[in-house]
Amino acid sequence: MKGALLVAGTTSDAGKSVVVAGICRMLARRGVRVAPFKAQNMSNNSVVTLDGGEIGRAQALQAQACGLEPSVRFNPVLLKPGSDRRSQLVVRGRAVGTVGARDYFRHRRELREVVAAELASLRAEFDVVICEGAGSPAEINLRATDLANMGLARPARLPVLLVGDIDRGGVLAHLFGTVAILEPEDQQLISGFVINKFRGDVELLRPGLDRLTELTGRPTLGVLPYAEDLWIDAEDSLSTVADAPVGRPRPPLGAEWLTVAAVRLPRISNSTDIEALACEPGVSVRWASEPSRLAGADLVVLPGSKATVSDLEWLRRSGIADALRARAAAGGPILGICGGYQMLGEHIDDPVESGAGRVDGLGLLDLAIEFADPKVLRRSGGHDASGIPVRGYEIHHGRVAGTGDPAWFEIDGQPEGSVRGPLWGTHLHGVLESDEFRRAWLRSVAAAAGRAGFVVAEDTSVAAVRASQLDLLADLIERHLDVDRLERLLTDGAPADLPTLATAALPTSATSPS
Repeated sequence: MKGALLVAGTTSDAGKSVVVAGICRMLARRGVRVAPFKAQNMSNNSVVTLDGGEIGRAQALQAQACGLEPSVRFNPVLLKPGSDRRSQLVVRGRAVGTVGARDYFRHRRELREVVAAELASLRAEFDVVICEGAGSPAEINLRATDLANMGLARPARLPVLLVGDIDRGGVLAHLFGTVAILEPEDQQLISGFVINKFRGDVELLRPGLDRLTELTGRPTLGVLPYAEDLWIDAEDSLSTVADAPVGRPRPPLGAEWLTVAAVRLPRISNSTDIEALACEPGVSVRWASEPSRLAGADLVVLPGSKATVSDLEWLRRSGIADALRARAAAGGPILGICGGYQMLGEHIDDPVESGAGRVDGLGLLDLAIEFADPKVLRRSGGHDASGIPVRGYEIHHGRVAGTGDPAWFEIDGQPEGSVRGPLWGTHLHGVLESDEFRRAWLRSVAAAAGRAGFVVAEDTSVAAVRASQLDLLADLIERHLDVDRLERLLTDGAPADLPTLATAALPTSATSPS
């Protein structure tokens, strides 16, 4: 088998990432040398790759589905929003500046060359490349600068599977309308549909699918059922709903639960850090967006941020800053990760990210932070104060300029993080995925919170949970998608006889050809 295809979506969060991961895992289990690719991602959930850059977390998960280490090749362009109008531009894993929509338009030719070169390289090396689109190809106002949807598919002649989320409602109209609004040349590559998150009897949907085929000339390759057990490694913080639970809590092993409130910052980054806690039986994790949601929690987590100073000000406006100070005064456990760790300190001096200069932190740790270029990007390993091994990765501009608190870890031979009673802080993302460390630390949290009846499991493995979710995705693909037709698309490309829908309204001259 040799080929490539693009999985596009009718909307953001339609299920593109999980469908790509499932296809990749399914093919890898069959012995196919497969790689993922997302030309351009917009997400503040990122990881550090083996080659020293950063990519979207979804592509790291897709790489794992393929049995590969994450690489900047799999996501050559990453946009990390720091506000509603500006994003940090990361190219081949390295930050190259901050751009707005109009600035980005000027970069399109250079970025298109980067994307085309990386995709060609992957196709030469692997049997199959499964590409993921971004947002929706129906965003025709962005067609001229599109790198990840039809702007990728047309020059590479990639067949396109269009995924729609039926749980949102109106999925048949979304699928039809997405095809209809495209230029005729783009329509020719839309080769079939996938329905995601279906609940109930699929035969009730069949008449609608048949009519969709009559109207578009394109088949539905499958209907994926809603799977409640799929939750780890969410694509981006847009799907992190304020005040919603994380995962599906399993009953406690002892007499008591341990409750966790994670602050849902406006510019939250690496929100997936808390998912390791949600893997534990008896640990109930919820997002919190206002002070009352922190009350009664045994642990509060202040996660990372792409706009640390701005989110710190939001903590003050929302009243959460006062709630955190009151909690610390009462001896309540608090964990800060990366940007959240920086906010817990005495002050932050930031001429880089916000340009705000020196601002006061929450004053809960004896910690001074200074922002500087270049951004720190590294995988890190070491141990905590008791010698338990830990691993994680760092993505931050802020450096510790001074601290009077004991270090939490020794990482690569250097002190890292802070501890002050039941307050902990670290720049390490992913540290809670170190199973032995997480168990020992949760015992400390439970003791500080007075939860003597909470029992920590001895066998929870975050890596095993993630692997089981990838296998579940592959199982869903194999059971509910027409895999034979999928493989024909990979080897033969888009069918030559796909009809053009007459409702396509925009003339070709309205957009820039790819």
